[in-house]
Amino acid sequence: MTMKQASTSSLTADAARPREGVARHLRTIARETGLVAAGTAAIALIGQISLPLPFTPVPVTLGTLAVLGVGAFLGSRRAVASALLLAALAALGAPVLAGWGSGVTASFGYVLGYALVGAIAGRATAPGRGVLARLGLMLAASAAVYIPGLLWLKAFTGLAWSATLTLGLAPFVVGDLIKSGVAALAPTRR
Repeated sequence: MTMKQASTSSLTADAARPREGVARHLRTIARETGLVAAGTAAIALIGQISLPLPFTPVPVTLGTLAVLGVGAFLGSRRAVASALLLAALAALGAPVLAGWGSGVTASFGYVLGYALVGAIAGRATAPGRGVLARLGLMLAASAAVYIPGLLWLKAFTGLAWSATLTLGLAPFVVGDLIKSGVAALAPTRR
């Protein structure tokens, strides 16, 4: 091989490297987008399993369990993105909430709280976490949904704090304890 051929060969190889990097980057973006979309779909579909309560505008759903699972299996970053995408879709009118509903309703604060749930739940299944640590983190994740949920419910309805807690917290605590226990059994992420 002559010096000129070697130089040309080297230039061709150097030109191919950036294209390989771009292709790899595009595959990564496509993969991440697909995982976030799948997480959003899981939250929306599992959240359809619901039980409306006649005395509160907040339904009992498995949406929180879905977000705990998305966090456990996809990690914090993807779970937060999935939850925020769900909230954006609901706000834009897509039928992704319980009962195929949408919109910024009295219970929308809980939907926003899904991002907090996902962020904390994603930490629970990190390598090295024992069952008790997982359970503690899943309990904290389930409790986190109440922060924006109750604040939004109070602002939306104008109720006193005692009524807000009666309508937006008391009926859901036992179910969230159970959901946390189930989610804590998720396997450790690699």
